[in-house]
Amino acid sequence: MSDTTLPQSAELPLLVERSTFSPIYTLVGTVVVFAFFTAAPWILASSWVSVLSNFFVLLIMATMWNLLAGYAGMVSIGQQGFVGLGAYATLYFAIKGMSPFVAIPFAVLACAIIAYPITYLLFRLRGGYFAVATWVIADSAMLLILTVALLGGGTGKYLPGLTNLSPSELDHDTYLATWFVAFVVLVATYFILRSRLGLVLSSLRDNETAARSSGAKVTSTRRLIYVIAGAGCGAAGSVLAISQPFVQPANAFSLNWAAEMLFASMIGGMGTIEGPIIGCIIFFVLQQSLQNLGAWYLIIFGAVAVVIAIWQPRGIWGLIRDTTHFELLPVGYRVSASSLSSRRRVSRDAN
Repeated sequence: MSDTTLPQSAELPLLVERSTFSPIYTLVGTVVVFAFFTAAPWILASSWVSVLSNFFVLLIMATMWNLLAGYAGMVSIGQQGFVGLGAYATLYFAIKGMSPFVAIPFAVLACAIIAYPITYLLFRLRGGYFAVATWVIADSAMLLILTVALLGGGTGKYLPGLTNLSPSELDHDTYLATWFVAFVVLVATYFILRSRLGLVLSSLRDNETAARSSGAKVTSTRRLIYVIAGAGCGAAGSVLAISQPFVQPANAFSLNWAAEMLFASMIGGMGTIEGPIIGCIIFFVLQQSLQNLGAWYLIIFGAVAVVIAIWQPRGIWGLIRDTTHFELLPVGYRVSASSLSSRRRVSRDAN
């Protein structure tokens, strides 16, 4: 090794950036996507509008599950509990005379309030015990709903407040409500992950011990994320109740919701915003293509999940990002490749 002192130019500062392209592209793309999906009821066939409504409901759930498990490290198989609570909160407010559409934010708030004290029970557990406990709490919530005669008990109840709308108006309004909720959830998640809270979540995901030792408030951060995820799933349940106006416990609290949001997040790529979006697209493409194949429908779904879990555990978007170094919605920081190359070149010339 030469003792020659490197020139000052060799000590070039490293450039830290979020993305390799201007944020104006993200803004323009967001405006175009928002305008297209807002106009969808008037430019697409009703069958496609129905599929998009279901897609956005799953996207809300998958985004919230990914925020909970992919970033905060809390693997839950009980988020369907908040889906059901959101649906029944909407039903309750509608019975009391409120428009179901106006009831959506109140249902979200109710789920957030319910989620907060639950954290003091769940956070005593870790790993598989935590996951099983979330399932127990979801089933307990369903059993409590079954005892409330006002909400229809075990048979369910029709959601009031929608009879003054024609079928086409109801379809359009339901779609727009679902799309707006999905858009708000995605935008809110994006800004959460770009904030200081997002940095704490990234450190939790990578190394909880290091995060604690550096002074991160791990428990309070996880509590906040659990409340946000519960509120988001409650929003999904609220729009689900409007789109399927006969609210039943077996459907609202169905374990299928947990399986679908887990599938979409895992296939697309956990720990990214883009992952659940890609996963939901793959889920609906497979569903629409294979739904007439009977039992093969579930077999193929399971095979896809196994293949991804074994050979591409980072998901489809993880593969795309690792291959192309491209991020559609960048939220983290990275060292600029150009600044690294400059430092290596100067150091090599100096030696």
